[in-house]
Amino acid sequence: MQIAVAHEWLVRYAGSERVVDELLAAFPGAELLTTMVEPARVPPRLRSARPSVLQRIPGATRHHEWLLPLMPLSWRLRGPVVDVAAVVSSSHACAKAVRVGTGIPHLCYCHTPMRYAWDFESEQVRFPPAIRPAARLAMSWFRHWDRRTAENVDVFVANSTAVKKRIEAFYGRPATVVHPPVRTDRFTPGGQRDDFFLYVGRLVPYKRADLVVEAFAGLDERLLVVGEGQLGQRLQARASPNVSFVGEVDEDRLLELFRTARALVFPAEEDFGIAMAEAQACGTPVIGLDRGGAPDIVDDGVTGWLLPEATVDQVQEAVRRAAREELDSAEIRRRAERFSSERFRKEMVAAVETTVAVAREPGGLDRLRRDGLG
Repeated sequence: MQIAVAHEWLVRYAGSERVVDELLAAFPGAELLTTMVEPARVPPRLRSARPSVLQRIPGATRHHEWLLPLMPLSWRLRGPVVDVAAVVSSSHACAKAVRVGTGIPHLCYCHTPMRYAWDFESEQVRFPPAIRPAARLAMSWFRHWDRRTAENVDVFVANSTAVKKRIEAFYGRPATVVHPPVRTDRFTPGGQRDDFFLYVGRLVPYKRADLVVEAFAGLDERLLVVGEGQLGQRLQARASPNVSFVGEVDEDRLLELFRTARALVFPAEEDFGIAMAEAQACGTPVIGLDRGGAPDIVDDGVTGWLLPEATVDQVQEAVRRAAREELDSAEIRRRAERFSSERFRKEMVAAVETTVAVAREPGGLDRLRRDGLG
């Protein structure tokens, strides 16, 4: 089946880009559209992407987030996608605005409705204080635009139960959940369990590394912090001696840490949370927040522990519990296999095939928009 895939931007290789890579593996020969691409930073399958006019702006791939106000126009300036069975957008900002030819169904794999537009108060830390008033006005416009472009989507597929609920609340549309792909063939158990706890993530406010570092100041257990970001120096300056910062690590080192850590501590509210699923694929339990994507990943008391609230006391209590309780690593691994890349490809092929089949029936597009994939 020939399809086209639209994605926000391809300037690094992280969670949403892995989704696109797996979509291209599931649909060989698919046309790939994006706003801008940095070939040196993405794997071969993604380098064939057709960028928008934004690619011509000097420094665009290094400062792509500053070009967000121009992205709706960049998608509008493209002609509609034709001569394909379906269009699949991979969207967390503007990609679902891709124009689609008449009669061609559009399935949106939604990582989240535009978070900084719908939840600006908690997301405003991403913007320098001097421009936050202007950003607040811009995000008000983006909310209206985001809801309007959602009307161009025939089927929504969410990456987690939490995102499914946001789609229903913000767009008034049903959604089916297909969890993102996790390389369970790469992230596997092995090695001896050590006594340290692990944090993996960018050192930015919403990832809550600050909360983890503060919690371990009142604990005897060791913490290794993997990642870099704007809070790095500040966190290191106030960290207690039992906290070590190792910066960015390559995949081999990350795999070793996942395999040997006592538990991954990640009390942030994520849309899904790939690192949590990767840790569990290595048989390692996770301490996560009982919101966002974590409840889809962590079975409380079986594959980890869910925090009712993101507080120092809650993190400390969960760490102490993890230090004295031994969960079944084999069972943690077994349950993580439900996030495999192979499963993702099969579920997405089935979703697209169903979408195309229903769209070809009389009134099919209207039924898809009303009922989703059922």
